[in-house]
Amino acid sequence: MKIAIQGIEASFHEMAAQQYFGNSIEVVECLTFQRLCEAVKSGEADYAVMAIENSIAGSLLPNYALLNKYNLWVMGEVYINIQMHLMALPETSLDELHTVQSHPIALQQCAEFLWTLPHAQWLEVEDTALAAKDIRDGNLNHTAALASSLAAERFGLEIIKSRAETNKQNFTRFLAISKEQVENSKANKASLRLQLKHHQGSLAQVLNIFNDNNINLTKIQSVPVIGKPYEYAFHVDVTWDDYNQYQKASEAIQAIAPVFEVKGEYEKATFNLIES
Repeated sequence: MKIAIQGIEASFHEMAAQQYFGNSIEVVECLTFQRLCEAVKSGEADYAVMAIENSIAGSLLPNYALLNKYNLWVMGEVYINIQMHLMALPETSLDELHTVQSHPIALQQCAEFLWTLPHAQWLEVEDTALAAKDIRDGNLNHTAALASSLAAERFGLEIIKSRAETNKQNFTRFLAISKEQVENSKANKASLRLQLKHHQGSLAQVLNIFNDNNINLTKIQSVPVIGKPYEYAFHVDVTWDDYNQYQKASEAIQAIAPVFEVKGEYEKATFNLIES
């Protein structure tokens, strides 16, 4: 099974792909999220995993637009606890480091620890796993990377500081996506896209419909409508206990919303908080 990921092997995207699809997969490396969507749409990859939001950094707004542009189906979700480890060539010590390299967000998420290394400069690169791979490929002494434990294992690096991130409750939600609609008899969550009329109370009317049908709203995200300045679509995630009530709510909203699209129906994922 070929799974498209953003970034290279041993990235957090590959970890998410393995958690959702299993370890017996072949990853299709994509440098950008748009390239990832094209790989699924063209059939180069069977499916993909794509980050959609982080518990600290928030939503990845361009990815909502890509889901809509390529008309991809959300078939599932997975949460990954983002654990950053400082890794280097074997037998490298903290005192020897001249450079720490990683993705800009990873560097910021580990800033509190990095401030304890005043002799090491920060170097931004495109991907956490790439930061680790470059050390292996270039045999870079005095350089460390912030990346996943999978990257350390895959590229033969030694972890010299584990759990370097400041906030341990750092989770990224990934969507499993496909070209075609995938039926799921266990579905209890949906991702929807709405565009509403510009009049007072239109959003409140939709929220009341959810409430009246015992539908739980877990996410609402406004995204600009491309080509229509100051018009917005709402990407909404909902969960339910009774599928019939979800269908009833969907029909009621479809009757009043100029645009109502089901982007995916799937089984909700769970995550557990990490002990400090």
